[in-house]
Amino acid sequence: SGNGYDYTGYFDAIMPIVAGADLAVANLETPVGDPPHTGYPCFNAPPAFVDALAAAGFDLFLTANNHTLDRGHRGLRSTLSVLDDRELLHIGTYSDSTARSEALPKVLDVNAFKIGFLNYTYGTNGIQPRDGVVVDYIDRALIKSDVEAARKAGAELICVCIHWGDEYRLLPNSTQRHLADFLEAIGVDMIIGAHPHVIQPMELRPNRYNPSRNVLIVYSLGNFVSNMKTADTRGGSMVHIKLFRGDDKKAVIKDADYRLLFTVPGTHPADGFRVLEADSVKSTLWKPRAAEFARRARAIFDKHNIGVKEAA
Repeated sequence: SGNGYDYTGYFDAIMPIVAGADLAVANLETPVGDPPHTGYPCFNAPPAFVDALAAAGFDLFLTANNHTLDRGHRGLRSTLSVLDDRELLHIGTYSDSTARSEALPKVLDVNAFKIGFLNYTYGTNGIQPRDGVVVDYIDRALIKSDVEAARKAGAELICVCIHWGDEYRLLPNSTQRHLADFLEAIGVDMIIGAHPHVIQPMELRPNRYNPSRNVLIVYSLGNFVSNMKTADTRGGSMVHIKLFRGDDKKAVIKDADYRLLFTVPGTHPADGFRVLEADSVKSTLWKPRAAEFARRARAIFDKHNIGVKEAA
């Protein structure tokens, strides 16, 4: 409109869940900056979108994904500037190598648990970083070094958020499984995936290389805000992780559960989109589609999940 962009209300329905977390993490899969603002295939969102996400309660933004260079190095730096201006935490891309060295290791105090966060992407749609900007691509030597640095900086738990997999596939591919095995072997505690635009299975179980610790693997959360057309791509999942410190004072992942989300567009463009829990959709038009998404997602989770159930 003449007053700019306004995403107020997009996330109202899930705000209590997001804001209730000690730390809420979101994958920001679009550059953010000045006009022109565009959608697929080369994204560029207005800063008001970040404002709405922050108002909903998101604390940490992941910027390493295949669209992070859609607007080149200027778009990458613009995104970081928008986040920095709002004093929002972010990882995954950096204005230059010095900025990366200063930002990492990213060890956050989350309600007295010290958690190290890292973020990597398989690629950037063939666009190469220029003018010194840094994108953290999946590189096993780099990841191992970063994990070790986070441990040395005091991280009790390590969370690697990773952009990987085949789009629209409801099960992880062999590359994902092999990389997850590598991350588990080097002691990563939480492996949270994105990119396929559909949900994929989740596992919470003892680490096979160190059974005294649990490992959580989420192969894909699916979509959050989505205007894609198929049942599987209209929604996604939100994972809630519960930590625990026992008598031995060691931090462990005690439990994890998920909620299914579904995007409902407004009747008119000015109405905006709404991210809702899938079972709460009331619209005559969208309720059957939300039910179909939820049915298909639950079929995958019920068959393939290990130790991660739907939130009550």
